[in-house]
Amino acid sequence: MKFDKKQLLLYAVTERSCLRGISLEEAVEQAILGGAGCVQLREKNISQDKLIAEAKKLLAICHKYNVPLIINDDYEAALKSGADGVHVGIEDAPVADIRKKAGESFIIGATAKTVDQAKLAESSGADYLGVGAVFPSPTKTNAIRITPQQLAEICGSVSLPAVAIGGITAENVHEIKGCGHSGIAVVSALFGAEDVKSAAQALCAAVKETL
Repeated sequence: MKFDKKQLLLYAVTERSCLRGISLEEAVEQAILGGAGCVQLREKNISQDKLIAEAKKLLAICHKYNVPLIINDDYEAALKSGADGVHVGIEDAPVADIRKKAGESFIIGATAKTVDQAKLAESSGADYLGVGAVFPSPTKTNAIRITPQQLAEICGSVSLPAVAIGGITAENVHEIKGCGHSGIAVVSALFGAEDVKSAAQALCAAVKETL
């Protein structure tokens, strides 16, 4: 699937434990209907076989709406499932190695918390950056925080599009206005909402005002 930075406006990152009485598949579809342009499947505590099976379920939903599915951390599972890409952290497989194995059409996102990490990701062949945590995160309590100024410095240091991540809500996203990001990656404010579609719509409207 061709990757466009416009798809990063609202980047939905799954968190099964947040869901309020609906399935992950239903929640993902509601997020897309509300405006999410990219979906990341994040499952930290299941086997690779189960991850691949879950990815295939979500892939059918995502591709129905022409939305790319990204797998967190495990690029092998992404390739085996037919997912569109992978997002890797600083401690995961190097972007350059994944690019060699996966080819040019495979979407690779990389976490960057510093300018140097952003520049390395760009030179290694990443397609986009995930930058944060910009606010305290309920799903990643040990995440290193960065300031809006640092977000702006990282976004301005490379030509790659970047999504801000970490504790972002429709109410606080205005605090990163003008930082050079292309969108936001959201977990609990989306998948923990009583109405996922409405939450996605509110997040999309709010982030557009910050770009």
